[in-house]
Amino acid sequence: MKTHDFFYDLPRNLIAQTPTEDRSASRLMVLDKHTGKFEHKHFSDIIDYLSPHDCLVINDTRVIPARLIGQRRTGGHAELLLLTRKDEKTWEALAKPGRKIRIGDEINFGTRQLTAKVIDILEDGKRLISFSYEGIFEEVLDLLGETPLPPYITQKLSDKTRYQTVYAVKDGSAAAPTAGLHFTQELLRQLEQKGVKIAKLTLHIGLGTFRPVKTDDILKHKMHSEYYEISPRVSDIINDTRNRGGRIIAVGTTSCRALESARDGKKVHPSSGWTDIFIYPGYKFKVIDGLITNFHLPESTLLMLVSALAGRERILTAYQAAVNEKYRFFSFGDAMFILP
Repeated sequence: MKTHDFFYDLPRNLIAQTPTEDRSASRLMVLDKHTGKFEHKHFSDIIDYLSPHDCLVINDTRVIPARLIGQRRTGGHAELLLLTRKDEKTWEALAKPGRKIRIGDEINFGTRQLTAKVIDILEDGKRLISFSYEGIFEEVLDLLGETPLPPYITQKLSDKTRYQTVYAVKDGSAAAPTAGLHFTQELLRQLEQKGVKIAKLTLHIGLGTFRPVKTDDILKHKMHSEYYEISPRVSDIINDTRNRGGRIIAVGTTSCRALESARDGKKVHPSSGWTDIFIYPGYKFKVIDGLITNFHLPESTLLMLVSALAGRERILTAYQAAVNEKYRFFSFGDAMFILP
């Protein structure tokens, strides 16, 4: 398979720049993964497609204010984007301007409330950063940092909570699990009242999720790694659902990747660690039956994942229909439910 096999033409005006006023009022395309037939609904209608014995698996990661803007000792501007925490005071980060930020350089943020020292240069130009500060790092970061938005969103977000799910609790992501942005607390309550189980896992999303596939042959693409955790309680809920004949519905590609990484056959084991699983057509899903997701970038690994679940031609046909119907695309856009 070639990367260009996953191309579709998307008008720029369909890239959503702001979220809908009501999270659950976004549009929803319901796609039957076996027939390719689809319906146009609203996200709040998702309750009609879930049964009392189903399990909805959500990602409770929280986006941290990972973008830091400061000054080098020389007086020059510098920017860090925190990616992965290595220990209490050490992070992997992207740095701008990359050519000017070298090992040993120091960057100050705020009124010297936070100082960063470059201790190594890693592959892909990432920097290993050691921080100095007083107090609790998370509190300092909340004071000085900004929430990073995807590169295709050019408008500033007036309400930072709209780039968080309503169930986000565990700090660690550089990007939001955007399929979950459509859920409200009320909709989740209605689903639980119907008998749908809600299982929460954690996968901290890195910026690798936005990296384009630069190889013509998708098998030569190097997938990024992301940290995930699945507790014994959550694995029990998922396995019990399977044993009772219920369906496992992943909310977002991140939940899907975590589940498929923690499987042994069709059983999910409690586990934690790093996953670089790359799911593309030909992959045989062992855990999930259906997927709630947003509309993804052309030629992206996320588009390849949904194509693995529903078939490339069915997905591209559905995407063309979404373009024709002027759906909103990407992080703040509308949703698709790939129906079991």
